[in-house]
Amino acid sequence: MNTILITGANRGIGFEMSKQLLEAGHRVIATCRQPDAASQLDALRTQFGDKLSIVQMDVADDASVQTATTAVSTHTDHLDWVINNAGINLRQKFDQFNSQDMLDTFNINAVGAMRVATAFANLLEKGTEPKLANISSQLGSLSKARKGWGTYGYNASKSAMNMISRHLAFDLEANGICVVAVHPGWVQTDMGGKTAAVTVPDSASGIINLLSNLTMASTGEFFTYQSDPHPW
Repeated sequence: MNTILITGANRGIGFEMSKQLLEAGHRVIATCRQPDAASQLDALRTQFGDKLSIVQMDVADDASVQTATTAVSTHTDHLDWVINNAGINLRQKFDQFNSQDMLDTFNINAVGAMRVATAFANLLEKGTEPKLANISSQLGSLSKARKGWGTYGYNASKSAMNMISRHLAFDLEANGICVVAVHPGWVQTDMGGKTAAVTVPDSASGIINLLSNLTMASTGEFFTYQSDPHPW
């Protein structure tokens, strides 16, 4: 049984990963900005009891992340996986540029992942074959960038997350923590839309399968949810 922390766990891929991991017998610490409004997580807690802990955390806020670190420490003395899943997409084309929207996107998607990684690294060090997964996107790939594909803030924030993943892999390797970036597919979430190619359960199960089979030999790499290498 692993103890797994997931950010942005109140809906979409984060919620589905929480559900599948609980069903597989793991212990899940689900974080989100507004636990009081997380009705789906409440239903899971009714079903799985103390195998699920729900913790308030806003990855865009330093104080919130530090408070959450203290709260998580009351539930467990270690973490085996941390999945940085929380993210936003404030869609901006060139003629829609708004600097605050772009800064907010970076603060959540890129800086937020760094906040969580640094805050929970000590608990991860105490885990068994610990893994840190940053849920990125193919839209953050420089080599795959295409005209009209995605938007400035989101794409750039995911490119930044990829670079953060690489450097975290360098810094955390000595502590035995495997760090990867993961493209979850174009998924049928609120962000991806109903016409997306991948269902939420398929994306979630693919990410879980990928993480279950990772070794330190793969640290610093970028993968798809189907466990294939993804071009940077």
